Amino acid sequence: MDKKKLYVGNLPWGINNDGLRDIFAPYGEIVEAVVITDRMTGRSKGFGFVTFANEADAEKAVAEMHEKDVNGRNIVVNVARPREERPNFRRDDRRGM
Repeated sequence: MDKKKLYVGNLPWGINNDGLRDIFAPYGEIVEAVVITDRMTGRSKGFGFVTFANEADAEKAVAEMHEKDVNGRNIVVNVARPREERPNFRRDDRRGM
């Protein structure tokens, strides 16, 4: 598991990619900072991911930033887990009907 990539949840709605990068920049070199947005509206879904250049910086960020107040919201910071596979249901897939 890649311990350099962090999940950041409960983000304030106004935070964008640059804002997320700025929040975590004091902890080390950031490779990528992405706020996840809704495909239809483009609005933040309230969570994102920050990838550090090394594990030590990521661990320090988790230790110091988990449940820290950011613009009135206590953010959640954990090591990101791999995405679980979800079944691919399609509307036109009606076998046996």
